[in-house]
Amino acid sequence: MVVSSQPILQNSSNLYRTCKSTSDLHFSDNNNSVIPVIDMLDSKAKFLITKACQEFGLFKIVNHGVPDDTMIKLESDAVKFFDLPQCDKDKAGPASPYGYGNKRIGSNSDVGWVEYLLLAVNDGLISEKFVNIPESPQLFWYALNEYVAAVRNIACVVLEKIADGLKIEPKNVLSRMLKDEKSDSCFRLNHYPPCTEIEAYLKGGRNFIGFGEHTDPQVISVIRSNNTTGLQISLKDGTWVSVPPDEHSFFIIVGDSLQVLTNGRFKSVKHRVLANSVKSRLSMIYFGGPPLNEKILPLSSLMEEGEESFYKEFTWHEYKKSSYMTKLSADRLGLFEKNIIVPYAKNCQI
Repeated sequence: MVVSSQPILQNSSNLYRTCKSTSDLHFSDNNNSVIPVIDMLDSKAKFLITKACQEFGLFKIVNHGVPDDTMIKLESDAVKFFDLPQCDKDKAGPASPYGYGNKRIGSNSDVGWVEYLLLAVNDGLISEKFVNIPESPQLFWYALNEYVAAVRNIACVVLEKIADGLKIEPKNVLSRMLKDEKSDSCFRLNHYPPCTEIEAYLKGGRNFIGFGEHTDPQVISVIRSNNTTGLQISLKDGTWVSVPPDEHSFFIIVGDSLQVLTNGRFKSVKHRVLANSVKSRLSMIYFGGPPLNEKILPLSSLMEEGEESFYKEFTWHEYKKSSYMTKLSADRLGLFEKNIIVPYAKNCQI
């Protein structure tokens, strides 16, 4: 992966072409009617989660059990890192794919108003030997691994509730992939600085892309951000809807692999981040992935009699490799679909 530390204005024309005006899509930060909110202590949580995965591919969870201190500590350490001089941050890069990256996302010419740390999660932990973090690295790694352990547990609990809601056995049929010592998961810290400079330069008064539209290739993603807007999801009709931020809660996103594992019952949701013109946004994302040799195919315990798989069988390694070779907005799963129309998800009875 190529990392550029050049001023963004030198490449502003490339960034501008990725942007779309959203002036006709105004959603109040206090409007929670679109995004499902699920109480993890609710006795119906397993059904509500299943329904949210079918209808939206994203939902917010509350009463998740992770202390605010765990979230705030990592956010504070991450802010300190991104506030370092550029020359110091560059010591943690270049991202190839892990490490520090700046503005360029991947190796396929995708750019965004973002800088990030991408880290590999091995056996539930992140090893400090792969990335050089300046300034109190021991404290940073401690806070990081405490947080990763917590969100990995959330991902596993959600996946087990999904299995329970879908009435498939065993209950760990999905979560075992994340708990496996060879699980190929990763963790990402994204920092989106205010983009007032580029707005003044272009004088367009439009919204600009922090991270371009895409789906997550893994099984499940767990996102937490500071109290700054920017995250949007695409509904089934193509409408972009803003996700109101909540620094005390987590957002769960269905990944491509989970779409295949459920044979299209769940839909991997397309999402993006718009850069904020006033406040910086910091997001922390755990991507729960299976082992590289794990076969990704519809779960036999879920398939109904006579139901045909809509996807060709592949391993996570094959899909991951294919995903890294495509642009963010590409239909990654399209290469692995059979010539069968994937139906809409069935309604979940609560």
